Amino acid sequence: MPRHTRTISKMTMGRSALAVGAALALVAAVALADRSPSEVVNGLAAEVISILKDPQLSNDQKRSRIETIAYQAIDFDTLSKLVLARNLRKFSPAQREEFEQEFKRHLSVTYGHNVDSYKNEKVEILGQRPEVRGDVTVQTKILRGGGNEDVLVDYRLRQRDGDWKIIDIIVENVSLVSNFRSQFQDIVANGGPERLLALLREKNATGEPLQQSRTH
Repeated sequence: MPRHTRTISKMTMGRSALAVGAALALVAAVALADRSPSEVVNGLAAEVISILKDPQLSNDQKRSRIETIAYQAIDFDTLSKLVLARNLRKFSPAQREEFEQEFKRHLSVTYGHNVDSYKNEKVEILGQRPEVRGDVTVQTKILRGGGNEDVLVDYRLRQRDGDWKIIDIIVENVSLVSNFRSQFQDIVANGGPERLLALLREKNATGEPLQQSRTH
């Protein structure tokens, strides 16, 4: 597949980052299995938007609450395995555990600042479709208003221990899993697992996106 189809261009990065930030903000709690995935996402959207709209909370407080909620709702174990893909076997058990923690933190520091940019966006559920392995993709639209272009965001959910959890977020047809997998494959190929872990530690410490350190 051509490289340009697997990465986010500079032109779309701003909008995509905002949308991914909003997407992460939608995951508000571990969902009960007796609710449909669409009902889950709809309920989570309402809960998190209430946090974003709360005038009594500072932006730091909003980020903290949403981060805690997202950590509960996203299946980071599955997400990490999907991102590493065939490179997973190159990581020792200790390195896998560290990767999951650093990757989780990286998503938070990279997209958490988008809480500051919340402009009364709303979420519309468009539908859901079944996927392989029993997964379900919930299709949504971020309604931005004010003449701004709406953003399509899909959530892929998988049941784990009876709960629906997020395993991928697709913004305007760009998959978070596929995008990071592409970057990480290049880095691991050129420096092994420790190179990737070192880059994640460095970028997490400075709050910078990993894209700037991508190996070409």
